[in-house]
Amino acid sequence: MAAMTVHLDIVSAENSIFKGRVACLQVTGVEGELGILPGHAPLLTTIKPGMARIIKQDGSEEVIYLSGGFLEVQPNSIAVLADVVMRADEIDEQAALEAKRRAEAHMADAGADFDYDAAMVELAKAMAQLRVVETIKKNIAR
Repeated sequence: MAAMTVHLDIVSAENSIFKGRVACLQVTGVEGELGILPGHAPLLTTIKPGMARIIKQDGSEEVIYLSGGFLEVQPNSIAVLADVVMRADEIDEQAALEAKRRAEAHMADAGADFDYDAAMVELAKAMAQLRVVETIKKNIAR
């Protein structure tokens, strides 16, 4: 018996990074973790910077970094619209570590005119990229 699947599109302002049938999509929404399976109720929500875990039609898994954006679930399709989308092998781990260090340093030296929200967004993006890299490293080690 064939597994139930749904069509998934993941796109950024620059390109379409994934298009195909999937058994499951996991992303981080503003209200928490979301697992989208075929037959999911229609949904439109904001997603936070983080990892998208895709279980493809053949059972293989792919992990993608999303900078945040929107998730739309319809009866026969899922669409993810994000500002920045990167496959794990496109993430520069050293640059993400440096961005994390910079954001933490700015937060530690905060003055009166410090933009705490902007620093938190940058920190969240860097940490999300590092989580994607770590997930891929763990999968390779298996």
